[in-house]
Amino acid sequence: MAVATPRSAALLAQKLQQDGIRNAKVLDAIAQIPRHLFVELVLAHKAYENTALPIGQGQTISQPYIVARMTELLLEPLDIEGWKPQKVLEIGTGSGYQTAILARLFSQICTVERIKTLQFQAKRRLQQLDLHNVSMKHGDGWLGWATKAPFDCIIVTAAPTQVPEALLQQLADGGRLVIPVGSQEQVLRVYTRNGEEFSQKDVEAVRFVPLVPGELA
Repeated sequence: MAVATPRSAALLAQKLQQDGIRNAKVLDAIAQIPRHLFVELVLAHKAYENTALPIGQGQTISQPYIVARMTELLLEPLDIEGWKPQKVLEIGTGSGYQTAILARLFSQICTVERIKTLQFQAKRRLQQLDLHNVSMKHGDGWLGWATKAPFDCIIVTAAPTQVPEALLQQLADGGRLVIPVGSQEQVLRVYTRNGEEFSQKDVEAVRFVPLVPGELA
């Protein structure tokens, strides 16, 4: 079994650049975060492949390209001069890998996970990496995190059949929501808030586990 090394993460970042990821800050974060820490030991040899992997509880750690692409979309220049996103809400902590990438790029991360065991494991991994700018909540992702709102950016790592209204309303003015939407066929979509209006842009076809409303585990 191949042993994961820091160079493995750097090589993954190079591969993602070849695949079309352009944001240098995102690529640097990918190169700095050891993805093998976020998967089971028996799958560590696959950690730096560009593929999704199971993490238990019927959930997955997303394909690195998708992690990078969604993060890149959050960082795209916005139309408000001098506006720099700092506070991010993540729906679906999962393994914590996407959380760790965000924590290297934004000053404040709030993340919601409905499965308690996954949340606990993710918290331990983030502490191991000395990432302390993350607040965690065990809760229903469809509801967001109202007491922490508004958010400059929201990223959703599971797919609802329709966009939760609560998430749109928790965006700051000028804020951006990156979310996969659909059931059998899914599309990665970006919403941008302008007052009480929301523009939207479809980016590419994707495949995510469903965003389950209501029930906690």
